[in-house]
Amino acid sequence: MNEALRILQSYWGYTQFRSPQDEIIDTILKGNDTLALLPTGGGKSICFQVPGMIREGVCIVISPLIALMKDQVENLKKRGILAEAIYSGMSFREIDLYLNNALNGGLKFLYVSPERLKTDIFLERFKNMQVSLLAVDEAHCISQWGYDFRPSYLEIATIRELQPNVPVLALTASATPEAQADIIEKLAFRKPYQRFFKSFKRDNISFVVRKTDNKEKKLLDVLKKVPGTAIVYTRSRKRSQELASFLNTHGFSALFYHAGLKQEIRNELQDAWIQNKNRIMVSTNAFGMGIDKPDVRLVVHMDLPENLEAYYQEAGRAGRDGKKSYATVLYDLADIDVLKDKTAKSNPEREYVDRVYTALMNYFQIAMGAGEGENYDFDLAEFSDRFHFFSHEVFHALKKLEENGILTFNESYYSPSLLHISVDKGRLYEFQVAQARFDFFIKVLLRMYGGVLLSEYVKIHEKQLAEAAKVSLKECMDLLQHLSKMQIVDYQPKKDTPQITFLHRRVEAKHLPIDRQKWEARRALLENKMQAVVNYVQQQELCRMLVMMHYFGEKDGEACGQCDVCIDKKKTLHENETHHLQEVIIKILSSESMTIEALEERVNPEDTNEFSEAIRVLLEQNMIMYDDIWKLRLK
Repeated sequence: MNEALRILQSYWGYTQFRSPQDEIIDTILKGNDTLALLPTGGGKSICFQVPGMIREGVCIVISPLIALMKDQVENLKKRGILAEAIYSGMSFREIDLYLNNALNGGLKFLYVSPERLKTDIFLERFKNMQVSLLAVDEAHCISQWGYDFRPSYLEIATIRELQPNVPVLALTASATPEAQADIIEKLAFRKPYQRFFKSFKRDNISFVVRKTDNKEKKLLDVLKKVPGTAIVYTRSRKRSQELASFLNTHGFSALFYHAGLKQEIRNELQDAWIQNKNRIMVSTNAFGMGIDKPDVRLVVHMDLPENLEAYYQEAGRAGRDGKKSYATVLYDLADIDVLKDKTAKSNPEREYVDRVYTALMNYFQIAMGAGEGENYDFDLAEFSDRFHFFSHEVFHALKKLEENGILTFNESYYSPSLLHISVDKGRLYEFQVAQARFDFFIKVLLRMYGGVLLSEYVKIHEKQLAEAAKVSLKECMDLLQHLSKMQIVDYQPKKDTPQITFLHRRVEAKHLPIDRQKWEARRALLENKMQAVVNYVQQQELCRMLVMMHYFGEKDGEACGQCDVCIDKKKTLHENETHHLQEVIIKILSSESMTIEALEERVNPEDTNEFSEAIRVLLEQNMIMYDDIWKLRLK
């Protein structure tokens, strides 16, 4: 652990671990399989990144979130740590290069999306790699009891057989007891395994639910009462834009964010909010994952979340600095019907999903037995119009196909322009001599991006490259395309369109590998999760934080004292106590007058402030009065 602390300080600048990071790292270094449940903002990545630096070999990190993988890889590189990621939508050459680097000791961290695990190219390299650790992020995805089940996660147990001595660390921010047990079973944990659990209670967050007939007006009230940075979540892209405009017209500095915006625009909006140039980010749930802004004071949900797991994660983006913060749900009765309808539509009938699948195959002109591992740009609106579908229904059908391991659908896929010199130094020099017209351009490439182009894919900016080479942007891109066709470089222009990757070869829709019994069990599970949300917002008896803790299997705990339910109970208790004191005071003064000091001594209240309040109210109501010698009596 001394080495772990040294690495933590050298690379991350922290002098100590947060509990239970040190215990988790210690058990991993001892080679034990480990399940860690840490809330949003609990520092999960440190738990595998530090031991990954200590242990010999490459740490394989499995994650379903491409944007999060990219962010973590960039952050590791900034710290001088060798890391790359492979996921759907990348070229064969790029994947091949990164796997070779991992095989030959050129990487400390390799992030992998789960659908890549069963590909031949990965399996052949993986079994010969020196692997230090398997880190499974968003581990609830392996469980059918989880809210975001991914069948491709089940491949992890298969690859464990190829490296049986490598420990596994499974990480999640939100998993019910059933999901936790399922994670341990599906990942084939070896005894003695360890489980670490940080309480789901957030002492600094006040969870509030407000039922209202005018959510926009109530939002304004909340924003006026709670100063500081805020996130406002809403369900649709259009609504995020409308709500941001509404807030701006009422004097609040608000931005809107959703997956339909170009990546450059999203980056600008995100940076402006992080730098406090704008106070409020109005967003769909596309915003927030991987963003570490500690001073968010308020998270408001304008629509009911689909499940408590997602809500806890999104609400948990408030108050990461430990200071007082608020998580508020605003709803009306119609919202409950909307949520129930949305849940029903998110579970389409099998026959409809089969129709969408067949249409997809025809749309991309994929022959029977073909298509496995292929990536395609996908325009949801254009596809829906061509085949006379409603786009929102197609979206749910795609998610169902993804849930059953048929394809992956990334609606906010973005990849910058990438370049890699495909030949070695000798071959490159020979080419420059033989093809003098490309010599100057290649020299500019090497001057701008260095020899690293020979060993890995590098992000490039065509406009900057064109200016350096003193050519137009079109000429620059033509040169890159020409060099790519000649196999001197591999040039991949940027992509910013949704992507579909097929994980199975095409079959007749009726033969898709879908278990109807599991399909129906999944439908029932999601409906139960939806009902848990409805119960959470409608109940007025139990502390909101306790409801959340009980949902995640944490049965012990005391009321938070700061949610709306707890505050209402305190207010009622205070009113009852004041009323009781008033009755006692009136009874005593009905038989005699006395000074306030003597009266207080006779009443002997537990709380002198309550006694003073009772006297004040009775005087205001003209129930009692002071006489000429300042004794209290009935009026």
